[in-house]
Amino acid sequence: MTVKTEQKGPIIGIRHLQALLLFICINVNYVARLNASVSVVAMTNADTTNPDFPEYDWTEAQKSYILSSFYWGYLVLQFPSGFLCRRYGAKIILLIPTLGTAVLSAITPICITSGGGWQAYCAIRVLQGVFQGLIFPCIHEHLAKWSPPAERNRLGIFAYSGSDCGTVMAMGVTGIIANGSMGWPGISYVSAGMCGVWCLLWVLLGSNSAPVSRLIGDKEREYIELSLQRNEGFHEHKIPIPWRAIWTSAPFYALLVVRCAQGWANSTMQLQTPSYMHGVLEMDIKSNALYSALPFVAMWCMSYVYLAFADIAMARHWMPLTTLRKSINTVAFWGPAAALIGIGFLDKSQTSLAIALMTINAGLNAGSGIGSILTIIDMSPNHSGMLMAIINGLANIFPLVAPLLVGVIVTDTSDRSQWQIVFGLTAIIFFFGNLVYLIWGTTDQQPWNAADFLQPSDAECIEKEQTKANIVHNGDALALSEKPE
Repeated sequence: MTVKTEQKGPIIGIRHLQALLLFICINVNYVARLNASVSVVAMTNADTTNPDFPEYDWTEAQKSYILSSFYWGYLVLQFPSGFLCRRYGAKIILLIPTLGTAVLSAITPICITSGGGWQAYCAIRVLQGVFQGLIFPCIHEHLAKWSPPAERNRLGIFAYSGSDCGTVMAMGVTGIIANGSMGWPGISYVSAGMCGVWCLLWVLLGSNSAPVSRLIGDKEREYIELSLQRNEGFHEHKIPIPWRAIWTSAPFYALLVVRCAQGWANSTMQLQTPSYMHGVLEMDIKSNALYSALPFVAMWCMSYVYLAFADIAMARHWMPLTTLRKSINTVAFWGPAAALIGIGFLDKSQTSLAIALMTINAGLNAGSGIGSILTIIDMSPNHSGMLMAIINGLANIFPLVAPLLVGVIVTDTSDRSQWQIVFGLTAIIFFFGNLVYLIWGTTDQQPWNAADFLQPSDAECIEKEQTKANIVHNGDALALSEKPE
């Protein structure tokens, strides 16, 4: 009797190259997305940056419009992106937004200094948001096609850690650039160059899936295909989307709520941290940018700590996957909720403690990747891109609203009591978002993931037809039995 051993792919392969390309893609796009939080401070306070470039007298409300405008456009293509990546694959769809972001970043300084002012900056960021709305549904679709289930945590978290690296660069490196010879325009030019380099790498090395890759070896291709073979029709593009089943699924809504909570928290911390540090802690632009980046360095590093723990826990079967993801997500949400409340009570005399709490807050929150983002692929590999489009689209309504609400609450950035309201509200959202996920969330693959899944309406029609057939059949049988001989 022969024992079938589990096939293993090469230790380092093309699937890892694809994850690296996704990491860089998220990284460069995040730099272009988030550098506005530092740029706005540099543009409106020339005393703490290179004074050789124009300074603008923008109000707090106008700054809030700039910071939130990206998300006005970001929502536009979220839902269409789910269809587009299913139809055309991730390679072409991911190229379009990054190339568009490169062009828009390159023309940003010209548009602002030529008389467009904050209105031009808003318009450019809206367009950047439109382009980048295509990205994350494609990222999820691409990961689902390249990640064997046993390696999903590893490849997925590595790819998504590009957001942490991008945030670090947007917060830290951009401050150094603004203080250097290129001034604040250099922030946009560097972002444009990074996006352009990634586009070239993606064209040369990216591939929609293992079966169509020209770089992959036979052993790795077979390993990926066999590991995903339980998902019938996984590499098909025309599997009907079970809309009714999705929109009546409690686990789907739990995932939606927890990702909305994360969206609010991300936008509050990423976009408002420089303003808080400059206003309450009275830090200059250079040290402000460096210390603003520190929490996201912690987040970047901690994402790998969470990954190592998850890999060990799964390998040693310490707990079911659902329990693992919920446990990590609880630490990632409720820990930061407590830290945020503490941050609101600190002032400029407690700068070190404030930075320490913000660092702990961000580091703990790094677990949200393993805790809830990858649950989308667990629940439905066949529809992961579309689910990400729906969830990311709705969740990013909150980053659009958050800067506007902060602009209303915080009328004086040096007023600590106003920031207490912002941080307290974010802590409450963190708490209840995770509570919903604990009650109704799951990593179990949903019945509607199957390629042959029948929509409830279809099943009802089939059941009615069978009932009619049985009635007719029984009626005919009864008639025959009662027919006189």
